[in-house]
Amino acid sequence: MSWIVKLLLNAVALIIAAYLLPGVEVENFYDAVIVAIVLAILNALVKPLLIIVTIPITILTLGLFLFCINAIVLLIADNLVDGFDVDGLWWALLLSLVMSILNSIFGLNDNSNRSKKR
Repeated sequence: MSWIVKLLLNAVALIIAAYLLPGVEVENFYDAVIVAIVLAILNALVKPLLIIVTIPITILTLGLFLFCINAIVLLIADNLVDGFDVDGLWWALLLSLVMSILNSIFGLNDNSNRSKKR
């Protein structure tokens, strides 16, 4: 799947999650695409650093602290994009959970395509 399709599906997942969660607001689809791009950049640059710094607590919580790291990344994106608003850490945690579920439904978390040769 091309990265543009993944970004658009991630934006659709964000719109659906914002519809389901009253503490999350996205003004329009354009802002959702911008948030998806910002999240992709933050996931590539900031998230690995946060994971390395928090390895001990991630191990103690059996990986559940990764949802907190996702929530922190979402709150950083909230500060960077004007048309995207998350009302706090708990809403960011719920948004992280809903986005993970929706991305799994859309097949964005599927790594089976990476193992196949093209």
